[in-house]
Amino acid sequence: MRHVYLDNAATSPLAPEVFEAMKPYFMEQFGNASSVHWYGQQAKAAVEEARAQVARLLNARPAEVIFTSGGTESDNEALFGVVEAAGSRPGGNGGGGAGGDTGPAHIITTTIEHHAVLHSAQVLERRGVAVTYLPVGADGIVDPADLERAIRPETVLISVMFANNELGTVQPVEEIGRIARERGICFHTDAVQAVGKIPVDVEQLRLDLLSLSAHKFHGPKGTGAMYIRKGTNLAPLIYGGHHERDRRAGTENVPGIVGLGKAAALASACLECSARLAALRDQLENGLLTRVPGTAVNGDRARRVPGTANLRFDGVEAGSLVIALDLQGIACSAGSACSSGSATPSHVLTAIGLSADQARSSVRFSLGHSTTTEDVEYTLEILPPVVEQLREESRKSRVKSQK
Repeated sequence: MRHVYLDNAATSPLAPEVFEAMKPYFMEQFGNASSVHWYGQQAKAAVEEARAQVARLLNARPAEVIFTSGGTESDNEALFGVVEAAGSRPGGNGGGGAGGDTGPAHIITTTIEHHAVLHSAQVLERRGVAVTYLPVGADGIVDPADLERAIRPETVLISVMFANNELGTVQPVEEIGRIARERGICFHTDAVQAVGKIPVDVEQLRLDLLSLSAHKFHGPKGTGAMYIRKGTNLAPLIYGGHHERDRRAGTENVPGIVGLGKAAALASACLECSARLAALRDQLENGLLTRVPGTAVNGDRARRVPGTANLRFDGVEAGSLVIALDLQGIACSAGSACSSGSATPSHVLTAIGLSADQARSSVRFSLGHSTTTEDVEYTLEILPPVVEQLREESRKSRVKSQK
């Protein structure tokens, strides 16, 4: 049976070059990067080279990059770190870029953020921090004018994701960055689904904080990074030693960091492949829209990362479709991997105006550098009869229940 992997937004396969770069740091070069002896200095040099590689990908300074365990930790650090550094507590004195002694801090985010941001914001709310959740349109994109109207004197942070993990839609990050910089407000973006797929320039975008994760662009799982613009006031999330310039305590995961650095170096050269990915995605989408009645694309079809397609198939339960396709060798997902198994419809899809039934009938296909034309053609061959079979089974079930 042919196997086709169309779930790269959940995780991407480790690049062979990344694995080769990591291997020595598991065995031969095993030193602790904080040790002063030769073994430690070998490890430290590898960490600093990786830091420079990530910085080059982002057009940042190496000193502005710290390593974390992944996107979730980086997102948590951004939200909790900014609020704590602003001196805000329930009933406190606020603080931050736009404010002063005006009361508890206020942050702005959107209704379609990854749960790493949304759940952090909800915890902050329970601690007395005010949070505004900006809506998005049917296209899955936030309106900068809504953001500008939401700013208060006590606003200390704006956190808007770069590319959505379910729709692939790209937010107007540059415009938001301009607004935040003019108001003196810290601006964070969760760029986990953007870095390595489309160009990300922290200077051009006027970013203060950025989160990324290695395994989304052919690096290892459990390793991430955070861009922190020089001068950004940020309290640490993890305390202990003086690692990462006192930003993030804990012995460095040297093999993972080396892998992230190599993946970043490879990504810099692979951004030119985006046109091929976009063409394959469009081939898949157009083929399904033509061959499967009652099919629609969710979100904006132009302003998105090249490899992601989110489609809904009326009358089909997405979980059943994912399982049926898996039995045919095709891997895709019903929403975000972090929410798989949830009985509730996707918060992203309901935020763009879909009903609960429409959200539950939506499937994400995410292509990667290893995706081929043959993979797409195989999917177009297999999927239409599978959808038809599931619809027929659903129809029979309804008829039987009515008797």
